[in-house]
Amino acid sequence: MNRKKSSTWEGIPCLVIILLLFGGIGHVMGVSQMLNTIMNTAHDLLLNTVFYLMGVTVITGAIGKIFIEFGVVNLLEKILRPMMRPIFNLPGVASLGAVMTFLSDNPAIISLSQDKRFRQYFKKYQFISLTNFGTAFGMGLLVIVFMMGQGFFAEPMIGFVGAMVGCVVSTRLMQRSVVKAYPNFAHEIACDEEIEDIEEQHKEEKSLFIRILNSLLDGGRTGVEVGLTIIPGVLIISTFVMILTFGTSAEGTYTGAAYEGVELLPWLAGKINFVFEWLFGFTDPHLVAFPITALGAVGAALSLIPSFLANGWADGNAIAVFTAIGMCWSGYLSTHTAMLDSLGYRELTSKAIVAHTIGGLAAATTAHWLYMLYTLI
Repeated sequence: MNRKKSSTWEGIPCLVIILLLFGGIGHVMGVSQMLNTIMNTAHDLLLNTVFYLMGVTVITGAIGKIFIEFGVVNLLEKILRPMMRPIFNLPGVASLGAVMTFLSDNPAIISLSQDKRFRQYFKKYQFISLTNFGTAFGMGLLVIVFMMGQGFFAEPMIGFVGAMVGCVVSTRLMQRSVVKAYPNFAHEIACDEEIEDIEEQHKEEKSLFIRILNSLLDGGRTGVEVGLTIIPGVLIISTFVMILTFGTSAEGTYTGAAYEGVELLPWLAGKINFVFEWLFGFTDPHLVAFPITALGAVGAALSLIPSFLANGWADGNAIAVFTAIGMCWSGYLSTHTAMLDSLGYRELTSKAIVAHTIGGLAAATTAHWLYMLYTLI
């Protein structure tokens, strides 16, 4: 009975907020124009952005699977392993998680963490910080390839360096928070169970052609799945953010066309634009929509880039900052809870989110100042 009453009362503020939000937008745009704009924007995003992103995920998925099949991932893991302890305070095997999430998405590191052989290398505080560590590299290949597809090269690479700095900040902050809350985690092993030796199964001999073909098709299929999973984020989050970001049509009226809006976010950002200008080098308040969207879904945030470029709002500095914060945050608000839940430490979600918020800001700020240095060279 109490649960039903609670659910009923929760519905009242929810309904009030929705009515105020869409009532306010409808008052400015007109109800008919608002509804048409929502539908037209979602439809255009589906055709011109989602399918483009799906094409990118299919190609990058195929490349990633080829890397796994022919040992490139293992090679990269061996190369990166010496850097893990001094930079991230993690065992060398954590580099495999960085490579896997870079080629796919944040949850890839969770599949690794379920392996007892993988877990035995970590203290508990290090193991928990894998959530922050893996997220900072999530969908990295997709973000960089997308930015290069927009005609930029040096800028995404600068952003990648910024994302690594953000990853260091986020991972080490999380480790510190965990040890402070649970001092015993600094010494306890993440997996203290006995691990039985398992003989490797004999792999069926396959020809080089079959291995390549299977890798391409399996990787491409994974890319399709990733492409499908970003559809809700792009259509829902991006449509909502765009209505709050863009303004009227070229004629200064609302016509119900795609990408019209009330410009609420730029107005709010303009009040403290000096902060974004100093930290990120943003020259236009509209650009703040990208990091806000990246909190929930980096795929949705990427869908904003073509419009920013078409309107002349985004420059090379913005692309570097977008790459850094897009990679580092990569929708962590929508994944951290599930990731920590699967690791068995759901109660530490708030600490992970705070640490990663700071890490993302550090990533974007680093990318901005590195880009400023790059322009001077």
